[in-house]
Amino acid sequence: MGYKKWILTAACAAAAAGIYILATASSHRSAAVMPVTAPAHVLSLNDTLTNSMSDISGLEGMDRMVESYLRRWDLKGASLAVMRNDSLVFAKGYGWADEEEGMKMTPRNILRMASVSKLITATGIMKLQEQGLLSLSDTVFGPSGILCDSAYTAAIGKKRNYMQITVEDLLRHKGGFTCAYGDPMFSTRDIMRQFSLDCPPDQETLTGCLLKRPLGFAPGSWQRYSNFGYLLLSMIIEKVSGTDYESYIRKNILEPAGCRDMHLACNYYEEKYPNEARYYMHAGSEPCPEYNMSGNLVEKCYGGNDIRGLSGAGAWCGSPAELCRFVASIDGRPQVPDVISAGSVAEMTEYFDPETFSLGWNDTKPSGEWTRTGTFSGTSALIKYFPDGECWIMITNTSTWRGPGQARYTEALFKKCRERYSSLLPERNLFSLVPKDRLTYRLGLLPEVHSPQLPEYILTSNSPDNIL
Repeated sequence: MGYKKWILTAACAAAAAGIYILATASSHRSAAVMPVTAPAHVLSLNDTLTNSMSDISGLEGMDRMVESYLRRWDLKGASLAVMRNDSLVFAKGYGWADEEEGMKMTPRNILRMASVSKLITATGIMKLQEQGLLSLSDTVFGPSGILCDSAYTAAIGKKRNYMQITVEDLLRHKGGFTCAYGDPMFSTRDIMRQFSLDCPPDQETLTGCLLKRPLGFAPGSWQRYSNFGYLLLSMIIEKVSGTDYESYIRKNILEPAGCRDMHLACNYYEEKYPNEARYYMHAGSEPCPEYNMSGNLVEKCYGGNDIRGLSGAGAWCGSPAELCRFVASIDGRPQVPDVISAGSVAEMTEYFDPETFSLGWNDTKPSGEWTRTGTFSGTSALIKYFPDGECWIMITNTSTWRGPGQARYTEALFKKCRERYSSLLPERNLFSLVPKDRLTYRLGLLPEVHSPQLPEYILTSNSPDNIL
């Protein structure tokens, strides 16, 4: 007969302190799962981290520097993670994740990462090349192009220079697209008016509209930062893989990298993920018209733009800690197995000159210093990978009037923190806290097991030493 096991009353009371009941995946496979209040999921890095784990003697000054940075730029909150030689050594939240709800920022909170998403998308393209499904030299449009749909060919018409655009051109922002009419990924209302659309365009409709416009320069001859180019790369991933963009990236990039709590962000506060931070505009910002021409005035970070529609150009959200894990999986170092080949890592980080964009990265220097930034309403993100093996990542949940220029000041903060406190960072690896192949159930009925041998249930807590 089956055995039903309920969570103990004591465990229920302790759940508020972050206690979970875990079942090993091996035993779960043979179990018939009874309903629970929250579905089982594989424990992620974000489930294991707390601020107290990075309350380290000697680093109080670094905490004060970060808190001063938040005050200087009027930021509600920020999350910082530091990795050294593929080991996570520091992860901490500062300020508010959601001030209205009284929620402090912790390393568990996920945040929109804006154009840092492009690094994930570029990695997906490199993976497809390794799988033999495309080449960076493949053309994008035309009869022999990847996106050879008749609607796109008709929209292009006689503009033959479109047929020259390659996958690599899109990766390096050399596709010929400019913002002469405004950035199409952030001017939905203008596009709806120009092309007489009665609703915001999906990616296929948007592409069909934009291909009617002439290119700003010959593909490959120059470069101009293009969010639309990375939307096209997201569509290429879907076309070539035969599955949706998010599913391909999850299965082939993020999950193998150990990143289980990254998601494509949504547009409104009511749609946010349970552990996602709230976003704030800078002081003095005014409400703006909703992106879908509803006539409503909204806070720009919640409805001013179609964030989810950015897809691989800027829609991912995640924690700096899991972003460190992702970077560890594409950096060529041996401590964490990479999700792409050494050859692909070399291609992504190859240096040409100061003006040429790297593949996915903003900039990769011959010294081994790599940079990736991301900014839009409500967030600013920076990945800084240093030649000595340290990687510093910060994401904020507040806009500043500096816009994309905010990354300069975050970079300056990193420089000061490294000079004063790098030597005091602990020798440890917080990545190792994640149990492998376990499922977690929160406050509910555990699996009914049709076997004389019950699965192993383990009570754990989120205390620094991980004991109950």
